[in-house]
Amino acid sequence: MGLRRGLLPELRASTAGFDFLEAAPENWIGVGGALGEAFAELAARHPIVCHGLSLSLGGPGPLDDTFLGKLRRFLDAHHCPIYSEHLSACSDEQGQLYDLMPLPFTEAAVEHVAARIRRVQDALGRRIAVENISYYATLSAPAAMREIDFINAVLERADCDLLLDVNNLVVNATNHGYDALDFLHALPGERIAYLHVAGHFDEAADLKIDTHGAPVSDPVWALLAQTYRAFGPRPTLLERDFNLPPLDELLDELDVVRRHLDPHLAERHGQASRVA
Repeated sequence: MGLRRGLLPELRASTAGFDFLEAAPENWIGVGGALGEAFAELAARHPIVCHGLSLSLGGPGPLDDTFLGKLRRFLDAHHCPIYSEHLSACSDEQGQLYDLMPLPFTEAAVEHVAARIRRVQDALGRRIAVENISYYATLSAPAAMREIDFINAVLERADCDLLLDVNNLVVNATNHGYDALDFLHALPGERIAYLHVAGHFDEAADLKIDTHGAPVSDPVWALLAQTYRAFGPRPTLLERDFNLPPLDELLDELDVVRRHLDPHLAERHGQASRVA
């Protein structure tokens, strides 16, 4: 479940229904008072996964070493098991752009972003996961790679993990005319740290807009089932940023995740028992 301030009262009152929370550290580092106390209370009761918004792993400007120091202390203080960021640029040499911009799928971009990921991992003292973002235009470049080849090259050269956003894969496959299942099967399953599912808006038959403001769609549920079938069970986050419904409705969607996930967990437990 995504940790959103609008859900804080309900999350603090809840005793069951979710296994972990995901928070954007930029929204909580240095926050004190009642909000800080609420976060600390939830972090003491539930595992907190952190999903960053501002590192700009593919951007041209220098990495923010001061922020990385604050981030490491935050992750360590709250015993966060996973930290992830977007495989994108969100700044230029003038500062933050407040959007996730796609990277050119080129060899030079692979080297640039992989080197920056390695620097971030060194600064944080941990492996990180990078997320496949949704995008609506490709940056033309000589000898451009396919998206899947670009992602796989970054993962290998940075020696990092993948946050697989299943919704983004459905959105991109529709908008850019490739087969989502072929893409899925070409990913290195051993690097998938966890998954995202979210809702999108169908603008047209060949155009989906990634909104995080609607229930998860049937194509995303279907691809999530294929993901578990291909790679086994993975921690899975329900991402909802806008048009937040009551917590009970979000927990109902989490139950759909569990219905897809539980048979694979049972199979894994059965295999472990046979080995033992």
